[in-house]
Amino acid sequence: MSWDVVLFNSSEKITSVEDIDESKLIPTDFDLVFEHSFENIIKKANQREIKGDDFAICWFCDKEPTSNTLLNLYGENALYQLIPLAIKNNWQIFDTGSGEMIDLNNPSKNGYENFQSYLNQILNKKDLQ
Repeated sequence: MSWDVVLFNSSEKITSVEDIDESKLIPTDFDLVFEHSFENIIKKANQREIKGDDFAICWFCDKEPTSNTLLNLYGENALYQLIPLAIKNNWQIFDTGSGEMIDLNNPSKNGYENFQSYLNQILNKKDLQ
């Protein structure tokens, strides 16, 4: 099961996705940035996968620049591969599982452990059914 996050490029700090000022969003070619930042990218039609030794990052390409993109992360290290890129490009990361923005300076605070807890909760509910 993937951990889903959304990258945002905005000229303002996003504290809540409900309060995003769309006029502050900046269209970005995320695909191009990823291609210049990672070596091992597997391409299948419009799907892309960055494949690392202990992680994978998957997404679908956009035909035009966009202000945000959904990524499917596999493995804890996937987030740690994204953080330097997000900091360098002033991007922000939203964790769809927790409904919160990830603190790029302290990602363990609201990152992978929360996803694992959520995943265990979901799997345990399935076991009870």
